Amino acid sequence: MIHEQAIIEEGAVIGNNATIGPWTYISKNVVIGDDCHISANVVINGPTRIGKGNRIFQFASIGEDCQDLKYAGEPTELIIGDNNVFRESCTIHRGTIQDQGITQIGNNNLFMAYTHVAHDCMVGNNCILANNASIAGHVHVGDFAILGGMSGVHQFCHIGAHSFVAATSLILKDVPPYVMASGNAAKPFGLNAEGLKRRGFTPETIRSIKQAYRKVYRQGLTVEAALKEIKEGLETSQELQLFTDFIASSQRGIIR
Repeated sequence: MIHEQAIIEEGAVIGNNATIGPWTYISKNVVIGDDCHISANVVINGPTRIGKGNRIFQFASIGEDCQDLKYAGEPTELIIGDNNVFRESCTIHRGTIQDQGITQIGNNNLFMAYTHVAHDCMVGNNCILANNASIAGHVHVGDFAILGGMSGVHQFCHIGAHSFVAATSLILKDVPPYVMASGNAAKPFGLNAEGLKRRGFTPETIRSIKQAYRKVYRQGLTVEAALKEIKEGLETSQELQLFTDFIASSQRGIIR
């Protein structure tokens, strides 16, 4: 299952039933889990740990030194979960000691061609980054978030779970969970209601989130006043708590 023209340094760990194509290079400090398929002409540097069932297409660069000028060769890490797809020419960089030293990607994500995940990013589960989407250093992306093609996210921004960023958008502040964002710089354009329906959110839960959204974005309130009204006027649920906690903890401020 490993092509004779693949270059695998001594010390690399390759799991069971893994496929590695020709002219792929895997460095000594890389661990690849079971059932991974790695195409031709892929470069995987490390330290990098890759889980089970991942697919990495040709010309991807995984676990490379980051592009931060402060990086001075310190031993940092990339951790990838299970069942992710990295399409052609993806670039995924390791972390820096200015953060936790780790770039981390969860499970079941799709990174389309030419996407970029910079140093110290945290990407959750079931996310989609469409072609040429790029996230800068220290960005956090919540579960089920979708970033449209050629969108860009400024460093340190957080993208909330179940949010949707339209193609070619520029994100300069945090995008709360469930919110659709578009523009340069991006602004809110309602809730990702269709996405919530597809993921099994009940009509009652969606209605409650919509009411909270209106208080934050449609009634001219400050963020603090809107959160207070939500707390006092709406029945608390786990889904609504995700929305309010994200906004309350935002360091960069939310798009408005």
